[in-house]
Amino acid sequence: MPATPIVLLHAFPLDHRLWDDVAAGLRGDRTVIAPDLPVPSELALPEPSLDAVADRVADLVRDAGGRALVAGLSMGGYVALALLERHPDVVAGLALVDTKSTADTPDAAENRHRVADDVEAAGTVAPVRGSVATLLGESTRAARPEVVERVTGWVEEQDPARVAWCQRAMAARPDRTEVLRAFTGPVSVVVGDEDAVTGADAAEHMAKAAAQATLVVVPRAGHLSAVEDPAAVTTALRELAQRVDAADA
Repeated sequence: MPATPIVLLHAFPLDHRLWDDVAAGLRGDRTVIAPDLPVPSELALPEPSLDAVADRVADLVRDAGGRALVAGLSMGGYVALALLERHPDVVAGLALVDTKSTADTPDAAENRHRVADDVEAAGTVAPVRGSVATLLGESTRAARPEVVERVTGWVEEQDPARVAWCQRAMAARPDRTEVLRAFTGPVSVVVGDEDAVTGADAAEHMAKAAAQATLVVVPRAGHLSAVEDPAAVTTALRELAQRVDAADA
């Protein structure tokens, strides 16, 4: 029986390259799929909704064999939970990395809409350039300028229209804690111990909600643990993949 594929869903305001180092450590006899969100660049953007992204990801999983281990970081985690709600049959296991299952507060949602408006008005990603300082942990910012430069470059290359779309889609997402609670498959919750965006409280909330969850804390990493310590995240995903394979055997 072929090994279960792995789908890697990236954070905002980035693209699939966030997962490059992790994907390299996972490939072998296992298919790894790392799409750019929200939809392929040649397609028109639908109304802002993570549900539309989840439907697209479901199509990719079915094309790859029908079921997959789905790993989502930050916005990717929101998409993974939307996928679990709308297409539970395609989710064999779930990795929730530096993300949360709850909805935005009204203030946070309002700020997302403001940033989306600012990006559209500017016609550039300038309003989100400052997010790099928040996304990366203090240890990374202090000692690893090459990582800061790499992530900054990724942000600079994003399409402003898609940045605005993603902000509005994330603002509209509901609380999906109960969706996670109902899932009986293997789950890994991963969080950097310097994550200042979602952080330990959100990770512990998800780990307690999921029936078969393990909690992995990555030292000296911030919100982009898959970039800051890809080896640790790769190990967590390999262990989860083993649990998924065992459950499917």
